[in-house]
Amino acid sequence: MNYRKLIISLIGLSAILLGCQDDWLDRQPLDQVTEAAFFKSPKDFTVYVNRFHTSTGGTYSKGDIHTDIAISNVSLPERLAGESTINDGPAYSYANIRRVNYVIEKTREWEGDFEEIKQAAGEAYYFRAFYYYGLLRSFGDVQWIDKVLEMDSPELYGTRDSRDFIADKIIADLDTAAMYLTEDKGDGYSRLPKWFALLLQSRVALFEGTWQKYHNGTVFGVDNANPDKYLTKAAEAAKKIMDSGQYEIYSTGDPENDYYYCFNWRDFSNHPECMRWTKMDLEYDINAGRKLFYLKYPADAGITKDLVNYYLCTDGLPIASSPLYQGDNTIEDEIKNRDPRMDQTIFNNDDILYVYEDESRVYYDTIFSREFQDMTHSNPTGYNQRKQYYEYFIYHHTQHEETPTLNDRYAEVLLNYAEAKAELGSLTQEDLNISINLLRDRVAMPHLILDDIPNDPNWKYPDLSPLINEVRRERMVELATENYRWDDLYRWAAIKYLNGKRPVGAKADQFHHDPGLPVTEDGHLDPYKVAYPNGYNFNLNRDYLWPIPESQVRLNPNLGQNPGWNQ
Repeated sequence: MNYRKLIISLIGLSAILLGCQDDWLDRQPLDQVTEAAFFKSPKDFTVYVNRFHTSTGGTYSKGDIHTDIAISNVSLPERLAGESTINDGPAYSYANIRRVNYVIEKTREWEGDFEEIKQAAGEAYYFRAFYYYGLLRSFGDVQWIDKVLEMDSPELYGTRDSRDFIADKIIADLDTAAMYLTEDKGDGYSRLPKWFALLLQSRVALFEGTWQKYHNGTVFGVDNANPDKYLTKAAEAAKKIMDSGQYEIYSTGDPENDYYYCFNWRDFSNHPECMRWTKMDLEYDINAGRKLFYLKYPADAGITKDLVNYYLCTDGLPIASSPLYQGDNTIEDEIKNRDPRMDQTIFNNDDILYVYEDESRVYYDTIFSREFQDMTHSNPTGYNQRKQYYEYFIYHHTQHEETPTLNDRYAEVLLNYAEAKAELGSLTQEDLNISINLLRDRVAMPHLILDDIPNDPNWKYPDLSPLINEVRRERMVELATENYRWDDLYRWAAIKYLNGKRPVGAKADQFHHDPGLPVTEDGHLDPYKVAYPNGYNFNLNRDYLWPIPESQVRLNPNLGQNPGWNQ
């Protein structure tokens, strides 16, 4: 059965199986409506787990909004500003976990050849880990439920388990998933391979290891913290992927373009770096969205100067010490002699906006000159995201495009490995050469040399080692706009470095018309000057975790509440 037919089958299945509400407290036994007609053949297990596959990727959203590297002009970063309320957080929902538990129970009851359902079982364990990771990131301590609960199950009124216990369970589920899943990397959008389970395992273990390390001794810390256990697991999981030979960094030997073109293939099935992508198909209306339309028009979101300033110069030195730095009077000046990833992430006037069938070209400056750019559209910083755009994908309609999205890639594996080893204090030059320096090779940047790290007076984390600062810099610039930044800031307990500050943008006087936004004393766009005159005020003793929703606490007072939210 091909993927499209599976999607169609899944839609029909959903109508049968999903009569219940999403809230996990709606506990009508799932098997009452499926026992007689379902899980009678191996393909039934495959069809059932297909429902969860939308969790592994999305159509597109401008990434990292409301962090230090990207902001919005239509909504304020209330969490960073310390303005979140007890009703603002996500749902404490176990709906998908209950559904996964159901199919896992059915795999254990299967009387046929387990090899026939092994792939589906592996995917079920993967998705249980995935959904629990979402709860861990949001709430920390949560209940571990690994069976389908009934109306009178005592677990409904149980207490939460500690975050390290949950992390251990997630990692164990991913061990099981990796054992069952195929070793064939596949097409990247349908069946899950073991390598994708190991990617999530490295991500989870790195998250928990650094969380325990940097939150130790705070209200968010763990009793008897053991960050090295998780950091070791993160490095081991990443290294298994690296040693598999299944993936490699995409490069054609063109450092001025390869990073940009890494993200805009029509079909990522044979992309060497892609681990997971969102397939789009206009004919079947599968995941059709407006990715290019939103990227083409610089509306409501902008990259910040914090990110722009963190790109090294081509000599490997930071802008504070490199003689190659040309200043910031214009975006074009800022891009000169900088890490090529900067030019491939941010639009400048020389970039191509369209290439038509006859190969004629329209340049960015033609449509979005400095005269026009911020008058009709509302980018609050002047730095417009180019990454993930593609000049050959002329959109079909403003509402629908066939523009696939690369969601998870091998670069993260290399960065997870390097960071875990650095945090363990065991990173070697060889480790750098097989991880971070492969990413630098793609863009022809000088290697990071363990014993010769240039000093940067503007390091973001001045109380940490030069090595940790540089490993984090590489992660920031390589993964910019790919929705990793929030998790990184949280697990590093790093928002303390942002308090009292505001994000700013490009020099305002390069735009021929007044953008209509406040500016700093030195002339940079300062879009939050009125909203946050004293900068961000993130509550360091409360806001690293979301509150347990009041509705859930009323139903089960034994859940308790996260630090700071009872005040």
